[in-house]
Amino acid sequence: MDDALLILPMLVPLLFACLAIAVLRWRHVQAALTILNAAILIGLGIALMVVVWDERVIVTQVADWPAPFGITLVADLFSAIMVLLAAIVGFSAAIYSAATIDDRRALYGYYPLFNILLMGVMGAFLTGDLFNLYVWFEVLLISSFVLLGLGGTRAQMEGAIKYVVLNLLSSIIFLTGVGLVYGMAGTLNMADLAVRLRDVEDEGLVLVVSMLFLVAFGVKAAVFPVFSWLPASYHTPPVAVSALFAGLLTKVGVYALIRVFSLLFAEDQAHVQDVLIWVAGFTMVTGVLGAAAQNEFRRILSFHIVSQIGYMVMGLAFFTPLGYAAAIYFVAHNMFAKTGLFIVSGLSHRLLGSFELKKLGGLAKHSPEVTLLFFLCAFSLAGLPPLAGFFGKFALARAGFEAEHYIIVGVSLAVGLFTMYSMTKIWAEAFWKPYPAELPGDFQVRRRQPGMLVMTIPAVIFAALGVAMGVAAGPVFELLERAGEQLADPSGYIAAVLGGEPE
Repeated sequence: MDDALLILPMLVPLLFACLAIAVLRWRHVQAALTILNAAILIGLGIALMVVVWDERVIVTQVADWPAPFGITLVADLFSAIMVLLAAIVGFSAAIYSAATIDDRRALYGYYPLFNILLMGVMGAFLTGDLFNLYVWFEVLLISSFVLLGLGGTRAQMEGAIKYVVLNLLSSIIFLTGVGLVYGMAGTLNMADLAVRLRDVEDEGLVLVVSMLFLVAFGVKAAVFPVFSWLPASYHTPPVAVSALFAGLLTKVGVYALIRVFSLLFAEDQAHVQDVLIWVAGFTMVTGVLGAAAQNEFRRILSFHIVSQIGYMVMGLAFFTPLGYAAAIYFVAHNMFAKTGLFIVSGLSHRLLGSFELKKLGGLAKHSPEVTLLFFLCAFSLAGLPPLAGFFGKFALARAGFEAEHYIIVGVSLAVGLFTMYSMTKIWAEAFWKPYPAELPGDFQVRRRQPGMLVMTIPAVIFAALGVAMGVAAGPVFELLERAGEQLADPSGYIAAVLGGEPE
C-alpha cells in the first residue's frame, strides 16, 4: 500500500498525459481526463495524509535497491501536505482550463503538458535524492516552458525566453552543487547526505555548496535578486496557465529550500541564517514595491507572488518548529489566495475585456459574486482578520519574536500594509469606481453564460478554502506544528530511509 501511494502520484499523471495525446482532436475529452487525473491525485493526497497523520514516514526503494544506492521515494507530513495542496490547485486549474482553453492550444498539447507538469510537481515532492529532484525540476521546466509559449504571441515568447534562460541557469548551478556534494560525500540520497555531511571536515566547501543550492532553488522560488523572470512572464499566457503557475511553480522551489536546508545543512544554521533573513526581507520589499508601481491586474499579482515568497523564506530562516509550521501555512494560504486571484482576474477580463485597471470598473455593482470572491482572496492575502493570511502572518511574527529576530518581523508587518495598498488599488479601480464608459452590450449575457459559471467554480473553491483555513486555524496549526517538528528533528526521516532507529 505504501509503495502504491508513493509511486501512483507520478504514474497517474503520466498515464493521463498519454490518454490525452490519444484523444488530441477532442478538446472536451482531454479536459475531462485532466480533471479526472487531478481528482484522483486529490484522493491519493488524502490517502497519503491518512497514512502519515501520526508523523509516520513512509519509504519505498524503487526496484528494491536499498538506500542509498537506488531511487528512493519518501513522504513525511510536509511532503504529504504539499502533494494534497498541489492536487487541489491542479484540479481547480483543470476546471478553469476546460472553460477557457481554445481548440488550437488543446490541439497543440495543452492538456498532455498540464498532466506532465503535475507529474513533475508530484515527483519533486516525493523524491528522496538530489539527482532525481534535479530530474523532476527539468520535467517541470520543459512542460512549463511550452505551456508558457503555447499560442506563440510576441509577449508570450518574450516572457517564455526570459523564464527559460534564468531557470536553465539555475539548473546548471543546481547540477554543479549536486556534483560537488557527491564529490564530498559519495552519495546523493538526502537522508544519507544528512548523516555524511556532518563528518565533512571542509566546512567552507559545505557552505559554498549550500549557497549554490540557495541560488538554484532561489531562482525557482523567485527570491531576491533572481526573481525577474516571474513578473516578466506570468501575465503573458492564458489565465489558466498563470493560475496554475502561481499555485505550483514557485512553491516547488520553496519546498526544495525548506527540505534541503532543514535536512542537509541543519548543522550549519548559523552560517546561512543571516543570508536567508536578508533574502527574505529584500524579497518581501522588492516584490511589494514592484506591485505598487503596476496598473495591470496580473502584473500586480505576479509581483505579489515574489513578495509572498519572502514570508515563506522568513519562516525557514528561523530554523524552529514554529517557523517551519508558519512557512508551510503560508505556502498553503498563498496557493489558495493567489491562484484564486488570478482566476478572478480572468473573470473580470471575460466580463470587461481588459486586464488594465484603468479600463475596468463597476464590478461591485454589476457582478457582486466576482466582487465577493476577490474580496475574500485579496484581503486574505493582505492579512485581514479573520481570513487565513492574518493567522499566517501572526504565526510568522510569533516565530520571529521567539527567535529574537525583531527587525525582519517589523519588515514583514510593514510589507503587509503595502500589500493592503495594492489590493485596495485593485478594489478601487476594478470594482468600486464606475465603468469608464458604458458597459459592453453583452455584459449580462457573458455573465450568465454556462462557461462563466464553470470559470467561477475554481475561485469559489479557493475562497472557501481560504475562509476555512482561517476558521479552523487552530487545528490546522496543530497539524503543521507536527510537520515543523519533523523538519526540525529529521532523525525520524533519516531512520525511515536508511533503516534503524531514530537518533
